[in-house]
Amino acid sequence: MEVIEDEHTSIERSCTMTSIIARLRTAAAKRAAYNRTVAEISRMPLDVALDLNIYRGDAEKIAYRAVYGA
Repeated sequence: MEVIEDEHTSIERSCTMTSIIARLRTAAAKRAAYNRTVAEISRMPLDVALDLNIYRGDAEKIAYRAVYGA
C-alpha cells in the first residue's frame, strides 16, 4: 500500500516531531534538575538544613515542588 503525502502533511509531521523532541528534552532537563536537587538536599549538612528549616527526609517532595511546581 502506497502512502502519498502532500507538502502540508509532511510539514505538519515535521512540526509534530520537532514538538515531541522539544518536550522530551524539556522533560529530561527537568528530571536532571530534580535529581540534582534531591542529591543536594540529601547531602546538606544537618546544621544548614535546620537553619533553613528543611527536613532532609522530604528531599523528594521539596525537589518536586521546586522543579515541577506545586
